[in-house]
Amino acid sequence: MRHFGHISPVVRRELFYMEPAEFTAASPARLLAAALGATLYSPATRPNLAADIRKQAARGVVSMVLCLEDSISDGDVDGAEENLVRQFAALDEQGADGPESPLLFIRVRTPEQIPDLARRLGGSVHRLAGFVLPKFTASRGPAFLDAVAEAEALTGLPRLYAMPVLETPDLLHLETRAEALAGISRAVNRYRERVLALRLGVTDFCSVYGLRRTPDMTAYDVQIVAGVIADVVNVLSRADGTGFTVTGPVWEYFRRQQRLFKPQLRRSPFLEEGAEELRTTLIEHDLDGLLREIELDRANGLLGKTCIHPAHVTPVHALSVVSHEEFSDAQDILRPERTGGGVMRSAYTNKMNEVKPHRAWAERTMLRAEVFGVAREQVGFVDLLTAGLQV
Repeated sequence: MRHFGHISPVVRRELFYMEPAEFTAASPARLLAAALGATLYSPATRPNLAADIRKQAARGVVSMVLCLEDSISDGDVDGAEENLVRQFAALDEQGADGPESPLLFIRVRTPEQIPDLARRLGGSVHRLAGFVLPKFTASRGPAFLDAVAEAEALTGLPRLYAMPVLETPDLLHLETRAEALAGISRAVNRYRERVLALRLGVTDFCSVYGLRRTPDMTAYDVQIVAGVIADVVNVLSRADGTGFTVTGPVWEYFRRQQRLFKPQLRRSPFLEEGAEELRTTLIEHDLDGLLREIELDRANGLLGKTCIHPAHVTPVHALSVVSHEEFSDAQDILRPERTGGGVMRSAYTNKMNEVKPHRAWAERTMLRAEVFGVAREQVGFVDLLTAGLQV
């Protein structure tokens, strides 16, 4: 699979200076973690789940979470598990027809579900990339991670990944946050080869204080949430080789709401591309707030995003593509002859590139370029979004 693989090769060549690379579930974990992109969540109770997965793959989705936890009621768990077994078998029956299925993860409620589901999936378990572990803490987490290892041994798969979700009150409360983060760090480091990425449960964070952000606000406007995100990145996503990929929080809105503030999308980029109607559509569906939050995610060290609606996927991917200017700067910083440091004017003559301080940024940018591609010099977000939405 590859990002923007759902658009025609001709259009891809027009858009990309360097096209997104292909990857599979067997690709290196570092590459897969960066490639997750917009991870689309779906309740495991959906009766046509196999068809839904195929349809979303055809629209550019490369990772999905099939949820047995908060998205379904307590009384539906047994039926949802049975449905997952049927739907995985249906995916196998469809074989290679149609698009390749995305990376599939199951979000469980208890550690015991993990080996049990792996066993019940039978031969179709090869379609499973791993499990999402809810309400992960230092005390709860190891049992979940041991269960993933048990499931891997049970199935004989080369690797089943884990994605812990950080969403518990002890991360919100100031008096327990440092200890909670230190404990989570110890737990995930013991299973480093198995932990693909860490996910943030911002809706649960807000619930601790009875808060809910409006479509005019990003997660970073809710200061108590922004503080937790900053501390999670500080402890768990350092660029010194010890960090993990941390993904962005969910955007809850997908239908027009009454607005209090001005739209957050400038008109000029859309006018230049003759796409003002697209701008209007994005604003009407409150996606201008999503776009701003995606930009703030990356500025704050997060990569990828939890999504609960297909309309959110293409904007996340379009804003993840590396611009030609970013790529040029990263290349200059990483040139072998510049390992000794120094400072230079960028090739675009609009900024300073300092080799040592900007090196970690450049390395992350090149990884993102590998999985999301590099846009051509005159290609911008509007072009990428338009191409992705036209399929």
